[in-house]
Amino acid sequence: MPGPLDGVKVVELGVWIAGPACGGILADWGAEVVKIEPLGGDPCRSFRSMLGAEMPNNPIFEMDNRSKRSIALDLTSDDGRSIAEQLIADADVLVTNVRLGGLERLGLDPDSVSARHPKLIYAAVTGFGMEGEDADRAAFDIAAFWARSGIAHLLTPPGSDPPFQRGGMGDHNTGLAAAAAVCAALYHREKTGEGQVVSTSLLREGLYTISFDLSVLLGWGLTLEIGQREQMGNPTTNNYSSGDGKRFWIVGLEGDRHWPPLTRVVGRPEWQEDERYADTRSRRQNARELIAELDEIFASKTMDAWIEIFATEPDHFWAPVQSPDDLLADPQFYASGALVEVPDGETTTNMIATPADFGATPWSPRSMAPELGEHTRQILTELGRADQIESLLAKGTVGEPAAN
Repeated sequence: MPGPLDGVKVVELGVWIAGPACGGILADWGAEVVKIEPLGGDPCRSFRSMLGAEMPNNPIFEMDNRSKRSIALDLTSDDGRSIAEQLIADADVLVTNVRLGGLERLGLDPDSVSARHPKLIYAAVTGFGMEGEDADRAAFDIAAFWARSGIAHLLTPPGSDPPFQRGGMGDHNTGLAAAAAVCAALYHREKTGEGQVVSTSLLREGLYTISFDLSVLLGWGLTLEIGQREQMGNPTTNNYSSGDGKRFWIVGLEGDRHWPPLTRVVGRPEWQEDERYADTRSRRQNARELIAELDEIFASKTMDAWIEIFATEPDHFWAPVQSPDDLLADPQFYASGALVEVPDGETTTNMIATPADFGATPWSPRSMAPELGEHTRQILTELGRADQIESLLAKGTVGEPAAN
């Protein structure tokens, strides 16, 4: 099942996660992606040992690099840049998250490449954007997406330390934005024949993520309070714990609609007439007291018991707060299409799917992530350079996997 981007050729000059995530999504959707790596490899390969031990595989690297081919290339050499230029000339898309200054030194910056290849879609993923004094500033998603954008602040209760981001959260969201931009630009080129530069950044993705808050600030000049569960203004949108210590979230966003079902599931229908809780304003004014009462009630039964009770009220919206281990026991995890089977040469390996499906042009992964330089010889042969391979290897212009 080749996917909707079957036939699209992509060159990826990406490191770590954000750029390779874009290339990985395009590869999942059927594009042919050639990954240009430095001779030392994409540093994301180091996660095999970075997390505490030398592991037999690297699921973090696999996630964003399956179904790609790898060529190891020294772009500081004339021959290396010539090979890259030949690959780009034959491509529909170039994806990169290398810093702009480095790209300019290599002659691979957006303006230079677009001038040479006007039909190319050039996708630039940056930390802080293409303009301004920080355009070439180094950034990981913890810095640009999580900290500087305001997300960490908005998740930090007063007097507490900021929470830590989980790995790759901003990178994967930014990769999705870049993949969407590439597809839109390909559609434009289909109509006009024109290529273009598309860009996104970790900072922009972070700002978009908190655009609810920023829109209120821009539109009303107000800053929304940081949520604290003991005093949530709408106690029907809050998290609670069952008697066996399992936490869940109730989502009564529409107070007038969701308050009566909540009173019934907790066995307090009389609260609908209680002047303390009868309307949205009174519940806000008495939030601490109401939350404390709900805490006591929810602690009186196990989670399994509450699940049965919640099922009696279709307008009572809720969800369990699940750990990764819980997810693997959740039938909806599988029903949602969260897993894909990736051919690994012998059988298949289960991996997390990228989050979009296509009814008429379904996709499926074609292979595990490549070894560093696994396809160097194959790609050079396709470029008509078969007779140069040994010389290029000897000069250190290209690399291939070490012999076992």
